[in-house]
Amino acid sequence: MDLDLSPQDLTFRDEVRAFLAENLTAQIRDGAAATPSVFVEPDIGQAWNAVLHKQGWLAYQWPKEYGGTGWSPVQRYIFEKECAEAGAPNLTVLGLKLVAPVIYTFGTPEQKAHYLPRILSGEDYWCQGFSEPASGSDLASLQCRAVRISDERGERYVVNGSKIWTTHAHWANRMFCLARTDASAHKNAGISFLLIDMNQPGISVRPILTLAGDHEVNQVFLEDVEVPVSDRVGAEGDGWKLAKFLLENERGGSCHAPKLAYDLRRIEADAVSQSDGHGGTMAGNAEWRRRVARIRLGVESLEMIELKILSEIAHGQKPGPQTSLVKLLASNLRQDIDLLAMDLLGLAGLELERQRPLYGAGAPVPVHGGQSQVAAARYLNSRAWTIFGGTNEVQAGIIAKTVLHL
Repeated sequence: MDLDLSPQDLTFRDEVRAFLAENLTAQIRDGAAATPSVFVEPDIGQAWNAVLHKQGWLAYQWPKEYGGTGWSPVQRYIFEKECAEAGAPNLTVLGLKLVAPVIYTFGTPEQKAHYLPRILSGEDYWCQGFSEPASGSDLASLQCRAVRISDERGERYVVNGSKIWTTHAHWANRMFCLARTDASAHKNAGISFLLIDMNQPGISVRPILTLAGDHEVNQVFLEDVEVPVSDRVGAEGDGWKLAKFLLENERGGSCHAPKLAYDLRRIEADAVSQSDGHGGTMAGNAEWRRRVARIRLGVESLEMIELKILSEIAHGQKPGPQTSLVKLLASNLRQDIDLLAMDLLGLAGLELERQRPLYGAGAPVPVHGGQSQVAAARYLNSRAWTIFGGTNEVQAGIIAKTVLHL
């Protein structure tokens, strides 16, 4: 694996830097910095999506024939790294990076022609209907039912059930959903992948407020919700196969290390002027420096793993179970860095402002500055990293079984 950038890649990097310097506005950057959640709020996220869409860079991970850029894996990595170091917001991952690859890989020509342009334009905003209240980490035990009927109105499914921890369901007009279409089949075999219109009778969204005060997730109730058979992706019963494909993208579809490194550098810079309470600064405290060094080594190790995966993709291989290792390490490092920020700020970091958003004209005035205002909320929000997308325990099991062959 060659870690040196080619002259062409260096030219591309300079192009990305120039674009970010010209188009990443202070409003978008400051909004992203003041967002505790991993999911950027739609006003900031969609504004940045529109800028990238105009440039033709929004679907940089998609194949070129579906609106992608045609970039190499190295170019995609450079783009993500430069965006992270410039403070750009995360993209709206649910549509762009999760359901879109399922649609362009497994969808019908009609599904691709209809949904992919609407994801790019922002006309469709997606949420994910996977988790259920009684399923826990055993996703295949889901009980949401979809019964197929055929009459003079055509063929459709009637869906009944409940989904939970549904991120941004209160903003979404579409949901990609796993539902059980065959109750008699083995639990992995009787599941189908459906695309659901959220703006129809029978769907209700109940907010769930996190400890940090964020309204990020919800519980969604589906009562006699109708889905045309034409909005099923893949064959009936293929939902588990599609879900595994999607989760591999969720766990390893992006490079986490550049954003983690950016946040760590910001904390290190602030430590230079932060008192350690003993007449020195935190930057000069030996124990503090050991903690920072340990985290930095973890971030650099993660980056090497992510670059190795990119190298394999560049040689035609698909991301496999090693994406679980990326998810596991990135989750732990995210929590370590957010705890480091809290410890650096001391009492100032205990400010927990529950009003949202923390940016814009109506934002509350911070007591000790913007970083202190967001620190506790971000720390609390990052507790979910070791749960969403598959818990740490699930990732460890996948690694043990499929990577270590234990």
